[in-house]
Amino acid sequence: MRRFRETTVKAAVGVVVITALLIPVSLAAAEEIVTLQTRAGVTQSFLLNTPATPPAAVAVLFPGGYGNIRLRIEDGQIKFGAGNFLVRSRNLFVDGGVATAVVDAPSDEAGGMADWFRLGDKHAADIAAVVAELKKRFADVPIFLVGTSRGSVSAAATGRALGGVIGGVVLTSSMYVGARSGPGLSGFDYTQIKSPLLLAHHAEDSCFWTPYREAKKIAETRQYPLISVTGGKPATSDPCEPFSAHGYLGKEAETVEAMVNWMLKKPYRNNIE
Repeated sequence: MRRFRETTVKAAVGVVVITALLIPVSLAAAEEIVTLQTRAGVTQSFLLNTPATPPAAVAVLFPGGYGNIRLRIEDGQIKFGAGNFLVRSRNLFVDGGVATAVVDAPSDEAGGMADWFRLGDKHAADIAAVVAELKKRFADVPIFLVGTSRGSVSAAATGRALGGVIGGVVLTSSMYVGARSGPGLSGFDYTQIKSPLLLAHHAEDSCFWTPYREAKKIAETRQYPLISVTGGKPATSDPCEPFSAHGYLGKEAETVEAMVNWMLKKPYRNNIE
């Protein structure tokens, strides 16, 4: 594991920013697409949102599903799939003083990232490059990996690979149950994540693959902090889709505020009602 961490971080040093389009999204923040050359013939893009003042932390956000939000420029405008909980809540992080980098699928997985890819070395190398680029832009600022639903597989696996390079890992609505499409985090050894770990889950999440009981059991067994959420708005999507308790519908602001406060070592709410 030590050899892999050294290899990926050293490879990231030579990364070149290929594309960057800066667009003001409000008086308080700017939005930018950054594309990096991460592996031979492969590029990795992310959507960067930056507060007007220097951020206190940076959150690398991994959307759920297959992770392909299709970042692109159309008619001079940034376009992407914006429905995911973390994607639509990115400016809530920014409002709390945390810059965000929403990760798209890499160019060789443009159709979407399966669990095995998310758990593997290639994905870890891509995210090591993203983290290295963010460290160059925001010196001495802690970087956190935040995943939701299937994106939690990315956050956990790359958090394990990067070790002390990052400030912490946050897993929300996590894929604790394996499926035909992949193992999710079933059988994952969370003790291999050497940076601080936070769990967040909606107690009324009724998606079969993301049961709250598993988050509660892991938190109690391993003594990890857990943010438990209840209430919100009635679902307008399938239970495993983002416009439901699975995506903290109606509780986005409170949930993000608690995560941001944990990142910044401030008091935070363990129970959001």
